[in-house]
Amino acid sequence: MLELYDEQIAFYLPYWNIPVNWTIASTWIVMVILMLVSWLATRHLKTGNKVSHWQTGMEVLVKAIHGQIHEMTSGNPMTYLPFIGTLFLFILTCNLLTLIPEFKTPTASLSTTAALALMVLLGIPFFGIKNAGLKRYLKKYLKPSPAMLPFNILSELTSTGAMAVRLFGNVLSGVIIGSICLMLVPFILPLPMQVLGLFTGMIQAYIFAMLALMYISSVHEEEENLVSSQDKKQAAINETI
Repeated sequence: MLELYDEQIAFYLPYWNIPVNWTIASTWIVMVILMLVSWLATRHLKTGNKVSHWQTGMEVLVKAIHGQIHEMTSGNPMTYLPFIGTLFLFILTCNLLTLIPEFKTPTASLSTTAALALMVLLGIPFFGIKNAGLKRYLKKYLKPSPAMLPFNILSELTSTGAMAVRLFGNVLSGVIIGSICLMLVPFILPLPMQVLGLFTGMIQAYIFAMLALMYISSVHEEEENLVSSQDKKQAAINETI
């Protein structure tokens, strides 16, 4: 179990004889599960009272994510919903599948969490430019003075890197502790540990998604605060006049 998943070969691709490690194989499994559930939930979309249980569950989940994004940001939640929702559901599914014995969750591999953090790192300029424009986005690296440019860039890199290490460490530690308990007390102790691991996995998925949301919406929030402060100043000036 302590062997890195990246070094464990799951199978070889036919014809090319290319090795596929367990990190990639389990990621494909999670992707297939998510696509299958999405297809089951959306294949017969209906309005009204008579809808499928799959559609009801999907609507509840999407509404919950939408509401959380709305509470965390002042912008349009639909701007971030596809990206944040995908991150949350992928991490949540990976962590939930740890309840299956011998399943090697992708999030217990640093390469997977680093890839997720890289997506967030690329999402920061994408959503920043989309919300504020290229000029205003680049200006944030020069605040409070141009001398802070390298430190602001380094801060952005290290913050997303910390997300990857945090998720990797928490998931891997849960897997290792569960495996040790399973070896020591095979039938009694693993159950409460699995319940605790399930709860922790849900919390980790939520934390990662919310941190990603804070990072990618930071430029928009700064612009909203700037506009709000300017409006207040103008209102004060008008009252004085």
